[in-house]
Amino acid sequence: MDQVWEFLSHFWWLIFVFGGTIGGAVKAIAAANERRVERRQERYRLKQQTKIALAQAKASDTADERAQRRQIDRSIAEHERTDATWFAYEVDPITLLDFPMMTDMREPLTVEFHKARRRADLLRPADAEALDGDRQAQADYREAVHSYVVAFDVAEAEAKRRRRGGFTHDEQEHLVRAQSLLRLAMDGAATPQERQNAYRKAQKELEGLIVLPPSMRAQIERHVAGQIEA
Repeated sequence: MDQVWEFLSHFWWLIFVFGGTIGGAVKAIAAANERRVERRQERYRLKQQTKIALAQAKASDTADERAQRRQIDRSIAEHERTDATWFAYEVDPITLLDFPMMTDMREPLTVEFHKARRRADLLRPADAEALDGDRQAQADYREAVHSYVVAFDVAEAEAKRRRRGGFTHDEQEHLVRAQSLLRLAMDGAATPQERQNAYRKAQKELEGLIVLPPSMRAQIERHVAGQIEA
């Protein structure tokens, strides 16, 4: 250190010669340090903005998924509600014969309802999660359920309005007799032979008029057979 001071004591005049250069160098170093600090701050700011953007995107995606799930759940609930209403006709021959149009495939509204029901059943997911992220499948299912609900409501309203009005007087009498015979076929107090004969006669009364749904026929036949075996 003493040597440095000794050198400066002999060559102090060099400060005036190189003073500007040294000052410029010091300023350049300070500016470079300042730029490095600014760049670090900028990188930090960008990282924070990226984290915020990712968090917002994730939150938005989660909210969107929840909204989609609610829509799917609503569609499934509508589907099940309409199925339950139709099921009341499908399993109760007495009610069905009050409103025979519900299975009369000669009626365009009935045909449209059953077509819409089959399409909705075809597109129905095994569970709500099966449609997660598939917007097209979600839209197709919602549209199918909507069509099913509307078609069913229209067909049911018309069936209730007309009741048996779409049949001639003679055909209506056949329906009334078939209804009475089916009550006997389902009556646990009747004898096995009475139930079996009643069901057979009811089928003849309905020939050429309406066709009972397969599930309804199977239910009646199981009931009659069960009563006979008992």
